[in-house]
Amino acid sequence: MDSKPEYSNESHDLKNTLAFVLAGGRGSRLKELTNWRVKPAVPFGGKYRIIDFVLSNCVNSDIRKIQILTQYKSQSLIQHVIRGWNLFHPELNEFIECIPAQKKTGGEWYIGTANAIYQNMDLIHYHNPTYVLILAGDHIYKMDYMKLLSNHKYTGASLTIGAIKIPLEEAFRFGILGTDNENRVISFTEKPSDPEELFNTDTPFYASMGVYIFNAKMLLDILLEDAKSIDSDHDFGKDIIPKIINTEKVYAYPFVDELTSTPSYWQDVGTIDSYWKASMDLIGISPKLNLYDLDWPIRTAPNNFPPAKFIFNDEHRQGSAVDSIVAEGCIISGAHVEHSLLSSNVTIEQNSLIRNSIILPNVRIGSRCRIKHAIIDKGCIIPDDTIIGEDPEQDMIRFDVSDDGITLVEPEMLGQKVFHIE
Repeated sequence: MDSKPEYSNESHDLKNTLAFVLAGGRGSRLKELTNWRVKPAVPFGGKYRIIDFVLSNCVNSDIRKIQILTQYKSQSLIQHVIRGWNLFHPELNEFIECIPAQKKTGGEWYIGTANAIYQNMDLIHYHNPTYVLILAGDHIYKMDYMKLLSNHKYTGASLTIGAIKIPLEEAFRFGILGTDNENRVISFTEKPSDPEELFNTDTPFYASMGVYIFNAKMLLDILLEDAKSIDSDHDFGKDIIPKIINTEKVYAYPFVDELTSTPSYWQDVGTIDSYWKASMDLIGISPKLNLYDLDWPIRTAPNNFPPAKFIFNDEHRQGSAVDSIVAEGCIISGAHVEHSLLSSNVTIEQNSLIRNSIILPNVRIGSRCRIKHAIIDKGCIIPDDTIIGEDPEQDMIRFDVSDDGITLVEPEMLGQKVFHIE
């Protein structure tokens, strides 16, 4: 391509863009973290939920028509959206709405990503957009969708796919796009069993970010056609994209830093280990994801908690935290926290030590505890003298230990019955 796309009539285009956020999947690889909540509702970064990142992207990109499609254990997510995302003016046809699965087209719940949109085609007809933006609700990244839309128009594409370079060893988890030198998609393989065979060619390959922008009319036509196929899984990655790359103009939009031309930050925190690593990265001196960027704020539901408090400064009892993120409402009472992330309303009692751990909201940790390389789920009450993360064999008896040795603790593992409506 000869030049970068120019923004033309962008305000009109954004007003004629309808966004669907797919937020119905459980995310079973997060194990007990999704026992009571859907993956996009999992807490992240001390005060946020995972879905806050894609919704913030929409708002910061001036996308003002947003439908969130829910299904699995959605109450926590719906409450969060109601509390934190009532931003727009309905009289101007602006909205963020949660749309529950309703079996609109028959007796099935959503059976694939394409089927989720197919079952809500009435919303596309009602709003009559020019473009439909389809987003996964469970990824962590900051992206200007206005630039994506501008690129979509510039190439004359029917479909543009957000794409990112990933290491070969991670390719089996994603849809892999092969492109020509102008980023037109010439192949698509969903979760390849032998990624090395693909990557050992001269074709540039990217992972799909689960970010799609369709021309609305083409999308409606292809969804109707796919719905008739008894052999289809009704999924964008498995069925729709591989089918249309030979008949429609499908382009990749490489998600790169404009200054360095290196891949921008994007994480699918779909496993306990990736969730822990992404959280630990936030604590670093120069994190890959900057939560303090006032030009691209991450919004969330507000909490009316007081500021964090550190108490006691005795010789053998000092409340402190170093190299850590500590959210509002926390009380560090004569305990020491090191390289950890404490979510809102956490209390840690005297002479306890927390290292390299993620503590989710409303956790109470007793006295003389030692917790290392752990994730403590919301609402846990950790008894005095509890040791977690020092003996994997002992941890496996009571808790869940990941491949990388991260110990996950949730209330029922401690014999505590918690009825989550978060």
